[in-house]
Amino acid sequence: MRVACVVLLVCGAAAAQELPVVPTVELQPLAAQVSRLLEALQFLGEPLPADETAALKSAADATAIQKVLDRHCLVGIEINPESRVKVQEGPARPELVEQGWRTFLVKVVNQAGITPVLVAESPNAGMLAGSPDYAVNRRWLDIRTFDKQPMRPRLSGLEVEYRILQLFSRDSGKREARLEFNVGQGTQDLGFRSQVDLLFEAKPATKVTLRVYDSDDQPTTASFLVRDTEDRVYPSQAKRLAPDLAFQPQVYRANGDFLLLPPGDYTIEYTRGPEYRKKARKVHVGGEPMELVFRLERWIDPAKQGWYSGDHHIHAAGCAHYEKPTEGVYPSDMMRYILGEDLKVGSVLSWGPGWYFQKTFFEGKDNALSTKDNLMRYDVEVSGFPSSHTGHIVLLGLSEQDYPGTKRIEDWPSWGIPIFRWAKSQNAVAGFAHSGWGLALKSDKLPSDEIPPFDGIGANEYIVGVTQNLVDFISTVDTPYVWELNIWYHTLNVGYRTRISGETDFPCIYGERVGLGRSYVRQRDKHDYRDWVDGVREGRNYVSDGKSHLIDFRVNGVEMGTSDVKLAAPEAVHVTASVAALLEETPDEKVRKLPYDEKPYWDLERARIGNSRKVPLELVVNGEPVARQEVEADGVERPIVFEYKINRSSWVALRILPSSHTNPVFVMVGDKPIRASRQSAEWCLKAVDQCWAQKSPHIRLEERGEAKRTYEAARESYRARLNEVLGAE
Repeated sequence: MRVACVVLLVCGAAAAQELPVVPTVELQPLAAQVSRLLEALQFLGEPLPADETAALKSAADATAIQKVLDRHCLVGIEINPESRVKVQEGPARPELVEQGWRTFLVKVVNQAGITPVLVAESPNAGMLAGSPDYAVNRRWLDIRTFDKQPMRPRLSGLEVEYRILQLFSRDSGKREARLEFNVGQGTQDLGFRSQVDLLFEAKPATKVTLRVYDSDDQPTTASFLVRDTEDRVYPSQAKRLAPDLAFQPQVYRANGDFLLLPPGDYTIEYTRGPEYRKKARKVHVGGEPMELVFRLERWIDPAKQGWYSGDHHIHAAGCAHYEKPTEGVYPSDMMRYILGEDLKVGSVLSWGPGWYFQKTFFEGKDNALSTKDNLMRYDVEVSGFPSSHTGHIVLLGLSEQDYPGTKRIEDWPSWGIPIFRWAKSQNAVAGFAHSGWGLALKSDKLPSDEIPPFDGIGANEYIVGVTQNLVDFISTVDTPYVWELNIWYHTLNVGYRTRISGETDFPCIYGERVGLGRSYVRQRDKHDYRDWVDGVREGRNYVSDGKSHLIDFRVNGVEMGTSDVKLAAPEAVHVTASVAALLEETPDEKVRKLPYDEKPYWDLERARIGNSRKVPLELVVNGEPVARQEVEADGVERPIVFEYKINRSSWVALRILPSSHTNPVFVMVGDKPIRASRQSAEWCLKAVDQCWAQKSPHIRLEERGEAKRTYEAARESYRARLNEVLGAE
């Protein structure tokens, strides 16, 4: 593996290259600490070899654990009973790489049982690029300890534990560095024994230029995941700089960009989002600059048929994943991710923690970095604001981003309905983010009579806003599908017409990539952001994880989001669509065996029928599946047809759960409104009460009167619809 281990010993000095084993340390706490260590190394893209990981997990005693990990240690540190620190060289080879980071383990033998922060320093570190004497002085190294989750910032006090040290080399070739360790002022041992001088060999990196071509042979941007023969990720995830992100193993490179790789053998996986096949190739990198050509392969292209993908919930700041959450990254970085995943529309939302910095990028129009095929625009998520407890709100197509009369976040309303009204006044498209939070259910039944707690930040106040015709959409894909769809189904069943849209909430919920959750919108005349968000409002879209597609869904020739199907009397309707899906031939057991409320919440793998490559396509009428066909998930687009008799005014949709879902086509029989379910009307009425009980204590006193009246108006709306349902029975 790539990880060299730095050992911190708390007892007397051991022989050079050999670290003392402490057999008396208790197994259970040491094994727990090692489990976190393995998780951290995996996160950093520097995992231990599989056989060693297995040996650690099955180790019968502490000695066996130390024998596995010690061989990877760069140094050993010993903290004696007086808290003095001594350091010795460990058995790991002191190898670095030019312009890259290497990760090493640190073993701590802690006789003092103390719990301070371990400090690592070097006189050869600290003045890198930008320093006046960068090119001439001895400071060629950078040094960091990795103390973030799942690691802990302080020592545990256990007799033995392992830490992580990260070293960056500016140069190639042989370089000597002094490493110094302490656990606080005055803890260095006498006679310079808290220091160790090591001669490092920094392997030179080779410039590998990438030629990247789309399936139409045009230059493009793609995703690249680079691993060596020991499964180490390049560039190292340890300390990446924008636009590369430390929480993703892949990087995004455009045609003509390059990677710096040490000589060796690599596997490079490359793709461009879920509409492309994942491909891989073996590459040998020598000592001379080289050029590699990558040609991407699509398995489907909905945009050619007028269906444009978009993710309306992307963050450039705020989430803890970012190195500086209050600042985040810049538009040029975000555009790279949007291009690399071939999102036709990327809505970058400024929100609470990064609000004051990121809001400077808002223009009320497409960002100048947008291309004719891939559009980026900065909009707003009302999250981290006083109203957040009622549900986070996504605002798309804003012309103004500051609520009237406000200068700070704290000045905004403390409940959501006034924000929806303001958004609608400027013709923005507004809906709820990560809808399932607060709407948890105990079962996976759809629709369910269970009343959720309404105690979260998802589509909670949706139950009120929908009765005011204020909520344009409810988000899906980034929370458990049952929690998202249940409230939507109930409100559709009593005649409200809010639509669904797909989102990722990158990187706060999903950091894997932008566009993990998508809306595919039928654009009218041309690819245009305003028309795209209007398409979400009108329901000219299906939602998907990108692995299955429900294109051109129609009922009696009427496409969703356009007009109603009108029947004079009950009769069979003709349902058509073009359906495609793509699964690997071998099932991914890690995904499909997960409970539905564990990530990934929407994934085509969960829909796989047995060990086949088939998935179920369902015709849904008023929230109930009424017909089903099995679709081969081999990447081939196929026409499908359903015939089904509609006896009363209803909404009709298609779904492959949990992977894709259309918006409804509304079928009106005899000009009667949709009042499909007494149970749904009763559910909605109870849901308003539950939402008020949870939210009202957090609404400012001066706003509570208006809120109470609005909630009561919602109750009246549901009561009226319940009476209409009862009158029709």
